[in-house]
Amino acid sequence: MANEEDDPIIQEIDVFLARSLLEKLYLFQYPIRPASMTYDDVTHLSAKIKPKQQKVELEMAIDTLNPNYCRSKGEQIALNVDGTCTDETSTYSSKLMDKQTFCSSQAASNVSRYAAAVYKKGELHLTPLHGILQLRPSFTYLDKADAKHREREAANEGGDSSQDEAEDDVKQITVRFSRPETEQARQRRVQSYEFLQKRQAEEHWVHLHYYGLKDSRSEHDRQYLFSQGHGFAENTELIKSPSEYLMMLMPPSIEEENDKPMAPSNVLSMAQLRTLPLADQIKILMKNVKVMPFANLMSLLGSGTDSTAVLRCIQQVAMLVQGNWVVKSDVLYPKDTSSPHSGVPAEVLCRGRDFVMWKFTQDRWVVRKEVAAVTKLCPEDVKDFLEHMSVARINKGWEFMLPYDEDFVKKHPDIVQRQHMLWMGIQAKLEKVYNLIKEHLTPKKQEAQSARPLLVSGEQRVNMAKAKVKQNYGQLEKDFQKQKAEMKSNDTSAKMDVSSIHIKEEPVSDEELMDTSAYKGMNNGIVNGLHAEEDSTDSLNGHLPGGCVDRVAQELKAFVLSTFKKQFVLTLSELKRLFNLHLASLPPGHTLFSGISDKMLQDMVLDTGCKQILVPFPPQTAAPPDELKVYALWEAGDTYDQHRQVLLEIFSKNYRVRRNVIQNQLSQECGEDLNKQEVDRVLKVSCYSVVGLIQLK
Repeated sequence: MANEEDDPIIQEIDVFLARSLLEKLYLFQYPIRPASMTYDDVTHLSAKIKPKQQKVELEMAIDTLNPNYCRSKGEQIALNVDGTCTDETSTYSSKLMDKQTFCSSQAASNVSRYAAAVYKKGELHLTPLHGILQLRPSFTYLDKADAKHREREAANEGGDSSQDEAEDDVKQITVRFSRPETEQARQRRVQSYEFLQKRQAEEHWVHLHYYGLKDSRSEHDRQYLFSQGHGFAENTELIKSPSEYLMMLMPPSIEEENDKPMAPSNVLSMAQLRTLPLADQIKILMKNVKVMPFANLMSLLGSGTDSTAVLRCIQQVAMLVQGNWVVKSDVLYPKDTSSPHSGVPAEVLCRGRDFVMWKFTQDRWVVRKEVAAVTKLCPEDVKDFLEHMSVARINKGWEFMLPYDEDFVKKHPDIVQRQHMLWMGIQAKLEKVYNLIKEHLTPKKQEAQSARPLLVSGEQRVNMAKAKVKQNYGQLEKDFQKQKAEMKSNDTSAKMDVSSIHIKEEPVSDEELMDTSAYKGMNNGIVNGLHAEEDSTDSLNGHLPGGCVDRVAQELKAFVLSTFKKQFVLTLSELKRLFNLHLASLPPGHTLFSGISDKMLQDMVLDTGCKQILVPFPPQTAAPPDELKVYALWEAGDTYDQHRQVLLEIFSKNYRVRRNVIQNQLSQECGEDLNKQEVDRVLKVSCYSVVGLIQLK
């Protein structure tokens, strides 16, 4: 109590769980760079990912104009990697190291406790991370340089060889045929480092599109970091007790699997086992235990397990023998495997083991010599079969290891009957394969207790059902009386006075967060605050009051100016999408909600000093009309106004332009000799937002 008084609660913050980017959000950790250079200044040339391995590869441009860049070193590295000739396969086409590749590695295998948080308006929105990747420089270009160096040395030392020298190099070889691969050898090969590297290399790269921090698409996707619904139905994970919530935030630390010693293959962890589906749990247990009573199986599966579901699953992996469950032969000996002793295929082993199991359904005792004589298998295989389900007795043979489970047979006569029919089918197959005679089919009489019959007659089943009904009648009567009493109490409680009930009122937020789940594309049903299902996009959604016209025009003009100062070049479709995002961020009752038509929006764009660029798109283009209307800010008041105007003039004459044409035109019009890097910078600053619309060769 004293500690709580010394540390009072200053503020309570509502926490929301955002699900929009669930299993899609990654955290990239870049290498440390100088304080004078940020990643906003870096141009991402390409990006690709291998989703299964969570491996990312980024290619970034190096600022060769930076005073800290050593040009001689860059030229030397490019010469070592590509040599003197340059072609399409060259790593550095500019004969200068002007780019660098970064490869990722997983920073942590378990990221379930990490999340990205956004704080806004007194609310904390959490989005779980799907992965944390550390990006490190890749030096594969050095390997390429070494390979080319070795090729040059081999070419210089090799020279021309005569036919006689070629004949001297002929050597005698010995052809060997490999043995059939065993299961143990296959497992070692699959777990080898070479095999894992090969599998990782087989996964194809998926190429990605990079969008900068200030790009409109980045701003749109950033809204997904906010929870889309504030109701309790959307945040059921956070409706927990304090202890449960603390456990979710900080789960107990678990050692990494790589740090744990390898356990033997026949050792099971019950904690790990219970995380698997029920069918897999039963299969693993039966495969390891081989023989088990149904009661023991239920105790291993834990309390609360449905016995009906267990019965349904157990029949898929085991057979009933003397009231106990014995794992099926095809589970122990899968297809395409063989005996470790004799190399006999799995099909023959399954048939021999089924014969042993069938013999135990007839008698509690089996003689090993008889099994070997019928199945024609080696003694080691027969011994393995018998050790799975029986115990050797001196001078008697092999006895089934578990007593007859009479309780299970009485409780589940339908299962017993079904299993008996399956055994009848197996017996018919065994008779054909092994040519069984009467001596094999008739069980021998033993002095010890014999196996109990597996079949229950119809009269016995009726008597057992009657006894069960009498036993349960009293309990059913009690339950009925209890339900009647509960119904009476519910009727009286329904008449209570509701005046004492108070409904908690939550304060309304000052600003409603936009619901980005409605925006699935560039334009998906809402255009400038109007529904797309209306007949005309130019129609107004209501009428503007006389006194609101000036305020609406001012608000609309402010939006258009701020948008074009960020983007410079926009299509009408993209402008309408950004306007919808702007509307979603405004509070209810704002003047812009009075209705803005497409014509009003286009007129305002032209009034603010923007111009429409008539790009000559090909007639066969399938783009919608709004995608073909391009508007650009003609004068922004920065140093790139002249360059931007030259570029827009070029694109107004042709929609596909070569880079060298742009470079020559800029040099002529602006009087500056611009190199490739400077042209790229002009394109990025001036009209990079329309790069998906205008194609550069």
